[in-house]
Amino acid sequence: MPPANHDSTQFAGAARWPLAQVLSQLPLPATAKWPQGVFDTEVFAAPGISLSLFAPRGEDHQTAHDEDEFYLVASGHAVLHVRDLGDGWRVLEANRGDALFVAAGIDHRFESISADFTAWVVFFPPTASRESP
Repeated sequence: MPPANHDSTQFAGAARWPLAQVLSQLPLPATAKWPQGVFDTEVFAAPGISLSLFAPRGEDHQTAHDEDEFYLVASGHAVLHVRDLGDGWRVLEANRGDALFVAAGIDHRFESISADFTAWVVFFPPTASRESP
């Protein structure tokens, strides 16, 4: 069940998380990894899937994840740097309305982040994406 601290419309079998309401709860307190505050928050989790809002400000300090992930860009723009299997880096533009995929275990980070950049992030088990790249 979605955490109660996020303003959402919830009823049996469905829920809604307004972007502005979730964004207004950020940043979360600073950590060693995120000294400017934590700019992502999980709004939903169930076995095998979770949904977070990611709104980095300044530098993106994230590391590779154990899950596959989709970024669904809600606002702004950034550049996603993704380490390819040949140990080089590839660059993907991330603009409002774009969907981006990063496989589990792949290093990646956003750069050239606009002040209004936000993306919904869906995490799911890596085996779910291996059928079709």
